[in-house]
Parts: sequence; structure tokens; C-alpha cells
Amino acid sequence: MKFPSPVSAQWIADLIGARIVGNINGSVTGINEIHRVEQGDIVFVDHPKYYETCINSAATCIIINAETSFPKEKTLLITDHPFEAYLTIVRHFRPFIPQTQNIHTSVVAGEGTFIYPGVFIGSNCVIGKNCIIHPNVTILDHCIIGDNVIVQAGTVIGSDAFYYNSKKNREVWFKKMESCGRVIIEDDVEIGAGCTIDRGVTNDTVIGRGTKMDNMIHIGHDTILGRNCLIAAQVGIAGGVEIGNGVTLWGQVGVSKTLTIGDNAVVLAQSGIPSSLEGNKTYFGSPVEDAAIKRRELVWVKRIPELWKKVMG
Repeated sequence: MKFPSPVSAQWIADLIGARIVGNINGSVTGINEIHRVEQGDIVFVDHPKYYETCINSAATCIIINAETSFPKEKTLLITDHPFEAYLTIVRHFRPFIPQTQNIHTSVVAGEGTFIYPGVFIGSNCVIGKNCIIHPNVTILDHCIIGDNVIVQAGTVIGSDAFYYNSKKNREVWFKKMESCGRVIIEDDVEIGAGCTIDRGVTNDTVIGRGTKMDNMIHIGHDTILGRNCLIAAQVGIAGGVEIGNGVTLWGQVGVSKTLTIGDNAVVLAQSGIPSSLEGNKTYFGSPVEDAAIKRRELVWVKRIPELWKKVMG
């Protein structure tokens, strides 16, 4: 999430009640998670296992629960509860504001766009030209939709991430990481009925130009789906996935979190993807393998009873 304008690190320290060390005159432009962090961002860490990764990331400012060594140009904000500090920042810049009308007065829609009755659109959303938004679609706050986009009935764009801070030494193990990211739908995208596209936790979930999605598809937080992809019904994609251009995922493919799929990969129906895949190949199975190899394996598996009889005489 980018702030409306840069703020000083000292102002953030005062907001969250933290002790500031290092570059006390620095400024920050947003807050982000480690896998999307950029220069100017704040990142938070509350476990020594991840201290070094966060401190040596592109982040300008680190919210942390212990003082440790760090580059002199960076800023540490030291507080006992970094996760609570994260929530304080998010709630300040993205406060919950109840909405009573179906379409917020701040919504901007381009020429030729038609929005059916029963659609809900939250605040600070932009919809481009010549779009069709079908009945019972929900588009939540801060979402961006390009030109020539079709969204079929019952789809939800911008729902919160399924993402929790977990600690087993407290009564409630899983505490919600409130989502302050966006969903960006680029031009010429078609989204089927009953799909769910989660907003990024702190950054953007992106559906690339020309991509076509069937019904009942789930896209997790912070996933980047490339241009001209084809996604069939009941595909589930976890958070933080990067999918290249021209990728095809056939029905009921499951994609695990924080992996990459290369350009023009094809994954056949009911396959499970636990790790990154190269582009320009066809895959099948769970876990997936090269489809040609997997087909040969299945032929040999079917022959096992026959071979067993021969071995046993």
C-alpha cells in the first residue's frame, strides 16, 4: 500500500509508539510485505528467523521487536508487538468506513460501461470504458478495472486475503492480517460467474490483459496472472503466485502459494502444482510432471497386475 504522500519515519514511530534508531530523518512512502517490498517501504518482522531477510531487503524502514545490527542508512522502529503496529498503520490509512449505498459516490466508470442492478461497488474504485458488470457482482474498495472487461454474475473482486499472523503462545492463534492492497483487472479481461479474486495483503493482485476466466475460480492475494491466460472452471490459485503470459490451467487445477509458472505452460485438468514450473511445456498429475512422462507412467501402472502374475508364475 502506498501512502497518499510520503511521511517521516518519526511520524510513523509516534503513530505506533515505537523507539526509532538509525536514520531518524528518513521518510517512507508505503507499507509492504517482504515478498513485494520496494525502496521507500516499511516492512515488519517479529521473529529472529526473518530479521536478516527483512533488514537486507529493499525496505527503507523495518518495524522489529528487538534491536539488531543493520545498515546505517536504514531505520528501525522497535516495538514489542510489530504485528499490532502493522495493524495500526493499515487502520490509519485504510480505515473501515461503513457503506450504505450500493455504488459509492467516489466510483468512476468510463463511457459505454453498463452496470446491472444489484451490483455493489465500494469506494475509490475505477472502471474503464465499455465494460459490462453483471448482477450481484461485488467490487470492494480501491479496485481498478480496465476497458472492455466483462464480469459475470456473482463474482467478488477485492475480498480480503486468507492471511493470518499465527502465534501458538496466545489464546487466539490466528490473527487476521487486514488487507490494504488492491485488485487490478487490466483491459479485455473476461471473468466468469461465481469467481473470487482476493486483494493483495499490502500490494496488488493483478489479472493481465486479455486473460479469460471460467466460472468458480479462486485467485489468492498478491497473485499476478499474466496476459492472455486461459483459466478453466474450479481452478484454485493460492497467494503470492506469479503466472506468466499465455498460460492455460484446465479445470480443477490447484496451485500452491508463492511459486512461478513460466510463459505458455499448459496444465491439464485436476493437476496439483506444489512448486514452480518452466514455461512452454504441458504438465499433468498431482504432483505435476511433464504430461508425456506421466502418461507413460499411467500405462505402466495399468500393467502392474499383468506383470505381477508373470513374476509370480
